Amino acid sequence: MSILPQLAFLLILGVAGYILSNRIKFLRRNILLGKGETRNDQPEKRWQTMLLVAFGQQKMFARLIPAFLHLLIYVGFLVINLEVLEFILDGILGTHRLFAPVLGGAYTVAINIFEFLAVAVLISCVAFLIRRNVMKVDRFTKPEMKGWPALDGNLILVIEVILMFAILTMNATDQILASRGDEHYLALGTLFFSSMLQPLFDGFSDGALVAIERFAWWFHIVGILAFAVYVTYSKHLHIFLAFPNTWYSNLKPKGEIKNMPEVTNEVNMMLGIQSEAAPEPPAEIGRFGAKDISDLTWVNVMNAYSCTECGRCTSECPANLTGKKLSPRKIMMDVRDRAEEVGKSIDSGGPGLEDGKALLGDYITKEEINACTSCNACVEACPVNIDPLSIILQLRRYVAMEESGTPAQWNAMFQNMETSFSPWKFSPSDRFNWADKVKDEEMK
Repeated sequence: MSILPQLAFLLILGVAGYILSNRIKFLRRNILLGKGETRNDQPEKRWQTMLLVAFGQQKMFARLIPAFLHLLIYVGFLVINLEVLEFILDGILGTHRLFAPVLGGAYTVAINIFEFLAVAVLISCVAFLIRRNVMKVDRFTKPEMKGWPALDGNLILVIEVILMFAILTMNATDQILASRGDEHYLALGTLFFSSMLQPLFDGFSDGALVAIERFAWWFHIVGILAFAVYVTYSKHLHIFLAFPNTWYSNLKPKGEIKNMPEVTNEVNMMLGIQSEAAPEPPAEIGRFGAKDISDLTWVNVMNAYSCTECGRCTSECPANLTGKKLSPRKIMMDVRDRAEEVGKSIDSGGPGLEDGKALLGDYITKEEINACTSCNACVEACPVNIDPLSIILQLRRYVAMEESGTPAQWNAMFQNMETSFSPWKFSPSDRFNWADKVKDEEMK
C-alpha cells in the first residue's frame, strides 16, 4: 500500500501548522503593542462571565432568530470538529474510519448526530446569506461594511455550506461502496441524511465512487485546516478570541468611567488629599489619552481583534441612529486595521508606529468620537463584551488634554467644572439656591 497519501497529509498538516503558528505570533505581538493592564481580579466572576457569555452565548439571545441560527452553527462547529480528530488520525496512519470498529453501534449514532448538525449548519448558513444579500439587514449595509468586510462574511458562509456538503457526500459514497462489498469500507447501518444523497451516485462505478469519496474526504480535512488559517485573517477570529476577551472583561459598573491616575493624583494634591499608595511619578510625562494604538491598552487591541463585525453595537448606538458618523463597529475595525498596518510594517523592517500615521486622524475622526454620548449602549449590546467606549474616551481625552481641540461649547463646560465644580457658571455656594426657592414655594 502506497504511503504517498500519508506523506502528502503530513506535509499539508505541517504547512498549515507552520502558517498558523506564525500568524498567532503576529497577532500576539500586535495585541501587546498596547500598554500593559492587569485584569486578574475576581477570578470566579471572570470564569462565570466567560462561561455564560462566550461559551453559553448568553447575550446573543437578545435577538432570538439570529441567535438560534448562530447557536446551530456554534454547536455544529464544536461537535462536528470532534470528527476532525478521526480525520487527522486516519490521514497520519493511513486508516479509514479508525474509531468505527472500536465504538460499534455508538459510532453510527455519532455519525448521524454529526450529519444532523451538518444539515443544521448548512440551513443556518443559507439563512444568513439570505439575510445579508436578499433581505439586506440594515446593520450589514453600513458604510464600513463595503468591500472586504461584506465579502469576508459571505465567503465564510459559502465555505461552510460546501464543507457540510462534503461530509454528506463522503458518507453517501462511503456507504454505497460498503453495500457493494468493498472490504475497505465498513457498513455503518442507516445514515439518515446522507442516505438521501445516495440515489445521486447509484449509477457510478466503484472507481468513480472511490474517487468521489476520497475527494470529499481530502476536501473536508484540507478545508478545515485552511479554515483554521483563514480565520486568523478574518473577523471570524472571534471564534477563538471570544473566550479570553470575555475573561478579561471590564467587571466594573458600566457607568463608571476610568480616571487617569496622573490626573487623579494631581487633583488630590491640589485639594490637599493624601492619596493612598500613590505611585511614583514617571521619569517622563506620558501622553494624556490616546492618539495611536500604543497609547491604548492591550485589552483594547484584543477587543478589536475579537470583533465579529455583527453590528449590534452600531444598531444600538443613539448617535448612529440619528445620522451621525459614529459607528462603534467601525471604531473597532479601525483599531484592528491600524494594528495590522503597524505589525506588517515592523515585520518588513519599516518604521512601525513611526510611519507618520496615527489611529486618530488617519483612521478615526474627531467628528466620530465627539458624537459619542458615553451611554454604553454599544458595550451592553456586544455579544462578547467588547468595549468601544473605552477607546473613544481615550481618544477624546487626547484631543481635549493634548490638543485643546474640543468644541468651544465643551471648553466652556470644562472651564466651569474646573472653577465652579459644575457644568454651569455660578458659584458653588449658590448651587442649592434652587432648593431654597422650592421650599419657599411650598411654604406659601
